[in-house]
Amino acid sequence: MSELDAQIPTTFDPFAEANAEDSGAGSKEYVHIRIQQRNGRKSLTTVQGLKKEFSYSKILKDLKKEFCCNGTVVQDPELGQVIQLQGDQRKNVSTFLVQAGIVKKDHIKIHGF
Repeated sequence: MSELDAQIPTTFDPFAEANAEDSGAGSKEYVHIRIQQRNGRKSLTTVQGLKKEFSYSKILKDLKKEFCCNGTVVQDPELGQVIQLQGDQRKNVSTFLVQAGIVKKDHIKIHGF
């Protein structure tokens, strides 16, 4: 019986590695770029998850100038500050954030359609 007890782990947690990765200092903080459908063909692109030390208003100003669209910074109680842009700007925003050095490419998640 003692040989069987030694072979079978009794306190194995299959999610221990995932929980350790999420809570560690090297955890990946993703930037989520989503599209929301408005009425008809109109849509809204939202960017959430940028680090707090960045100036959202300056990033928004550059995004608006680069893509010739309007936008705003919205304060959400759960998500924090969220950048909203008019139109489907998902690919444009992701390439802009990578080229500006704000976020690495593997830290961006694009959602929608």
